Amino acid sequence: MDTSALYRTELLQVAEAVAREKGINRDEVLEAMEQAISRAGRAKYGQEHDIRATIDRKTGEVKLHRYTEVVDLIENEFTQMLVKDARVRWSDDSLQIGDFKMEELPPIDLGRIAAQSAKQVIVQKVREAERGRQFDEFKDRVGEVINGVVKRNEFGNVTVDLGRAEAIMRRDETLPRENYRNGDRVRAYIYDVREEQRGPQIFVSRSHPQFMAKLFAQEVPEIYDGVIEIKSVARDPGSRAKIAVLSNDSSIDPVGACVGLRGSRVQAIVTELQGEKIDIIPWSEDTATYIVNALAPAEVSKVVLDEDAGRIEVVVPDEQLSLAIGRRGQNVRLASILTGWDIDILTEEEESRRRQDEIRQRSELFMNALDVDDVIAHLLVAEGFVSIEQVGFVPVDELATIEGFDDEVAEELRNRARDYLDRKAAELEEARQELGLDDAMLAIEGITTERGVKLGEQNIKTLDDLADLAADELIEMLGADLAPTEEEANTIIMAARAHWFEDEE
Repeated sequence: MDTSALYRTELLQVAEAVAREKGINRDEVLEAMEQAISRAGRAKYGQEHDIRATIDRKTGEVKLHRYTEVVDLIENEFTQMLVKDARVRWSDDSLQIGDFKMEELPPIDLGRIAAQSAKQVIVQKVREAERGRQFDEFKDRVGEVINGVVKRNEFGNVTVDLGRAEAIMRRDETLPRENYRNGDRVRAYIYDVREEQRGPQIFVSRSHPQFMAKLFAQEVPEIYDGVIEIKSVARDPGSRAKIAVLSNDSSIDPVGACVGLRGSRVQAIVTELQGEKIDIIPWSEDTATYIVNALAPAEVSKVVLDEDAGRIEVVVPDEQLSLAIGRRGQNVRLASILTGWDIDILTEEEESRRRQDEIRQRSELFMNALDVDDVIAHLLVAEGFVSIEQVGFVPVDELATIEGFDDEVAEELRNRARDYLDRKAAELEEARQELGLDDAMLAIEGITTERGVKLGEQNIKTLDDLADLAADELIEMLGADLAPTEEEANTIIMAARAHWFEDEE
């Protein structure tokens, strides 16, 4: 019996079996075998030689060749030969620089050590090919919910068997109080697939906000069909969550569809998430309405929106305060994440007290700056005036419409306001010169003379001094009355640093 023919057939059968078992291409297994046989060949004929093995894909016949490169300058005498010598050796005048000549070597008998080495190469290459296949299969599945079986649990970090791959669920991606044992079935969300040194890693989570969104899509057909849209999700995993939904069909109630008949749909998700309480919120285009909805179950009396600062003040009845804030601030924190706004909660009493303080401060400002009594000052505040500039530059006829004012009073108030502003500007200019403030710093948009003087008093006098500050330092130095928003502070500092880059150029 032809043993070599049997060996060749077995080689192809082994490659076929490994490829089928690991779910990879047969050619990848054969390439790994070729590399293993090449290594064994170098072990026999010398590691310094360029020896390559080929396996015929149809017959399984193994051939071993030594390659020699034709060059004009030898760097490695074992793998290279000068063009003139190569033409003589192989009696071939057509050989050119860069060509390779192959010499067939006798087939080798894989000894025990060589066979072991070959096996290691094959195992390694098959593993690499398997990992490549896993990465290709799962890289496009980020965002899917998968089912798997717990394979290992090491200090809370769970390895999940997905059948054709393994995934990792870190301890902080599991739900509190969940304890996994080998063999437990688990459902999780693929949030990342990336190549690492040890191969492709698939990361799954049960605490990710999108895990809840995907569970709703599985339980609520209207979400899967796109009739209902999930706009935002905020979770305190294992404890409480809020999900904002919008219906694209006016005849369908998005909250009712998500809750289901007698709560059947939402209850299935609550059970999956170990009893996590879920507030389903109707999303609204109107920011104030959306925030009122997000703070449910608390009742809201008033919403004050500050778009420049990106903050919202919500006023609630005194008895609703603890409900609006929630245990350890949970309710307001989740509402803030859900809406993307910073939310400050005030009681009606606190808001009333603060409003009275603001009225008193503005009244005192008008009384001192315009030299008027408290009645006129209160009238200006009641009409919505907040600064001397407003009084100084408002049209006289508009000012005269205030009850108790006429054109003469309006003109006098306007003149007094302008006189005050002129005096203040002169004082600031004098202070600016005494402090020796750099004109370039005052030319930065957002640095008024008043802000410049305030900074100069704290030894910030040049463009470089300003550029060296961080946004929070600038805000702190300017104090509550003059402080910019964080975004404005960053813009000012970047403008002050611009000349550094010009100097580099």
